[in-house]
Amino acid sequence: MAKELTHRADELKTLGWSTDEVARYAELWDYRQRWGAMNLEREDRLFLRKAEAALPAIVSGKAAAKKAINEKSYYRWLCFHLEAMDTAEAGYSLPEGSRGAWPILLEEERRLLDYYQPVLGLPDTIKAKAFDAVREELAAQAGPLAAANGQTKNYDFMAALKELKAQENSKWRHLREQEGDQPYPVLSAEAASSFRSEVRSRFGPLMRDTLPSLAETEKPAPDDNWNPAMEVAS
Repeated sequence: MAKELTHRADELKTLGWSTDEVARYAELWDYRQRWGAMNLEREDRLFLRKAEAALPAIVSGKAAAKKAINEKSYYRWLCFHLEAMDTAEAGYSLPEGSRGAWPILLEEERRLLDYYQPVLGLPDTIKAKAFDAVREELAAQAGPLAAANGQTKNYDFMAALKELKAQENSKWRHLREQEGDQPYPVLSAEAASSFRSEVRSRFGPLMRDTLPSLAETEKPAPDDNWNPAMEVAS
């Protein structure tokens, strides 16, 4: 069994513990790391034991590699930013079929993660930071497309995560580090389809060449019609 290097308050939250209980656990865990369990009141030590008994065991090595892809921190981080954009777009009253360039980028990256199933351990997540520059490059290409046959909205890329960090101790990073509202290109249905194809042509080889756990994969590129539901069905 592996020893955790940080508290697991987010996991307690998913188990149904209240916000106050989760916050108390995080505070006591940090205190114990600094000053030791002997300096805690008996009631606090018992609370910590109860919380840690409720958490699933941490596994390492091959067992950790078998953890479902949608439970990996990087995958959840990607989904978090995508869901924030989905919420924003729901308030934009966009024409049918229109889609923001940024959610297309995240959707296609997530699709590839579902298909290739990389380990997404520390070596992968460190290397995955190289995707940032490619996302920026592709998003910049979408700007003229939005100006020609779509529209450009404003979106604060940091707001959703700032709100999360105000509620809990999250180590997730911002998708972009620019403060305040930023241009958010929205593509028409036709332009979105073309842009999605471009993203797929760039991100597929990039992911295979970048993530260490995919270095020896022989899995061919996914068919254009492939989606995660097909994998479940098979």
